Amino acid sequence: MGCSIAELRNKEVICKLNGTRIGNVDDVELDINNGRLVSIIIYGKGKIMGVFGKSEDIVIPWEDIDVIGEDTILVNCECPVPKGRA
Repeated sequence: MGCSIAELRNKEVICKLNGTRIGNVDDVELDINNGRLVSIIIYGKGKIMGVFGKSEDIVIPWEDIDVIGEDTILVNCECPVPKGRA
């Protein structure tokens, strides 16, 4: 089964280990030398309307992705979950 980058974007990412909602896919990292997806990226959100910086982006390596479903992606990593996302 194939999946386009456009289809990956905005899928909800859930930690399979504890059921925590990590966020939605905002971007992907590709290895242009071999044409493979390296990781999915969830952008850090702005703090207090973006005025005081933003939280760190969450980068999830391809190896940690367990299942890509129709609406969600289940991952096997203990990613730091920014406040307000659990």
